[in-house]
Amino acid sequence: MYDDFSADYDRFVDWPGRLAAELPFIERQLQEVRARRVLDAACGTGMHALALARRGYVVVGTDLSLGMIERARANAATAGVDVQFEVAGFGELSVRAGAGFDAVLCLGNSLPHVLASDELTSALADFAACLRPGGLLLAQNRNFDAVLERGERWMEPQSYREGEAEWIFVRFYDFEPGGMLTFNLVTLQRRSSSRPSPDGGEEVERWSQRVTATRLWPLRQRELTAALVEADFQEPICWGDMQGAPFDPGRSANLVITAQRMG
Repeated sequence: MYDDFSADYDRFVDWPGRLAAELPFIERQLQEVRARRVLDAACGTGMHALALARRGYVVVGTDLSLGMIERARANAATAGVDVQFEVAGFGELSVRAGAGFDAVLCLGNSLPHVLASDELTSALADFAACLRPGGLLLAQNRNFDAVLERGERWMEPQSYREGEAEWIFVRFYDFEPGGMLTFNLVTLQRRSSSRPSPDGGEEVERWSQRVTATRLWPLRQRELTAALVEADFQEPICWGDMQGAPFDPGRSANLVITAQRMG
């Protein structure tokens, strides 16, 4: 899914708005542990990693998707920012990216892509192996407590314009009988608003469409906090968004967790 989506991901996300909203909270958390070296796990197209590198952090970005990493490297080259990007999934980060990081970020609802408890255990152990003792894990997920309780299937559409070209992104869940979700992404694209028709008038171009999907484990707060404690992280702190609002299981849009590695 993400290889297919990598070309459009930076159109889908309003990066100036998102970074302006999230970076103050991220930097407060990093400063509390005096972080200098940061691993951005599941970094996507690398925009958080690049923004932190501009602020003086030494950053490594990893993602399982080769398409996303290629886009991240291109973004780094365009920006003239030095960030190491590597293809690596959860469970192999410490081998590919190394250890001794002051902080690991796992943003953008990435952790729910693990689909079983043993995969979650492996991923959290891998995060811990990447961190120095006392190092920080910051994870951002959807608040699946609210999604599941309300049956929230649809997410707000996103749109983007570039000259005469236009994109609309529609996201929704299918609720599977076993408790998993299928996350569906519909990309609608129109390259230009109009073109000359054979009779000399204007012919509006038709939309093209692409549908991709992937499965998610809708991790609830209690499941993730219990797994973190089992993985030798200190008592996790839960937030409701990337601005530091308190977590409300019934109302918060996000489940943001910070936890430090013991030792």
